[in-house]
Amino acid sequence: MIDVYYWGTPNGLKIKLFLEEAGLPYNIIPVDIGKGEQFKPEFLKIAPNNRIPAIVDHEPPGGGAPISLFESGAILLYLAEKIGRFIPEGLRGRALTLQWLFWQVGGLGPMAGQNGHFNQYAPEKIPYAIERYTRETNRLYGVLERQLAGRDYIAGDYSIADMACYPWIVPYERHGQNLDEFANLKRWFHRVRARPACQRAYVGVGESYSRKISDEERRILFGQTATSHRA
Repeated sequence: MIDVYYWGTPNGLKIKLFLEEAGLPYNIIPVDIGKGEQFKPEFLKIAPNNRIPAIVDHEPPGGGAPISLFESGAILLYLAEKIGRFIPEGLRGRALTLQWLFWQVGGLGPMAGQNGHFNQYAPEKIPYAIERYTRETNRLYGVLERQLAGRDYIAGDYSIADMACYPWIVPYERHGQNLDEFANLKRWFHRVRARPACQRAYVGVGESYSRKISDEERRILFGQTATSHRA
């Protein structure tokens, strides 16, 4: 059994999507990030960066004590290697898949996240920030568009690269993007969305940025520093 410390964000949904695809038994442990549950000491023991998702694998490869992991990219890689699926065995295919996994972790996610923050959550509209991150999100869509030319999936076969990227494309409208401008990306998006495991992963998940957040939630989510302490 795998415990998944989860909230319905794109990063959280990556892991849920993988587990549905893999058919692995898992137990969702909600971490309400708007209420500050990510700062509880018991969560910080497995996720010192106080961010979801995190997992505890009670049946790690080779046996032994449970293994805990944080950071969604590391979790996807661990799980793929655990079951020997969704990452190629060959050197070149593996390298290609990891490049795009890390591209999402280091590029698409952070830039789209800042896009969403300044468009939806910032207490004041800052035109420079909105334009900066909307344009950068658009550039990254173009990178993915070119990669998907002549391919059904990002690295050839369906892989953790697709699972990492898809949840960050789902809120494309809120990020100021038009999929009709990206024919290959749009085709890929609908192909992934049609997968039964993807549909199961998104059951009960509301639209990203679907509600206003309170000043207290904003302080909890975006106001922490190195000296902040929450019990």
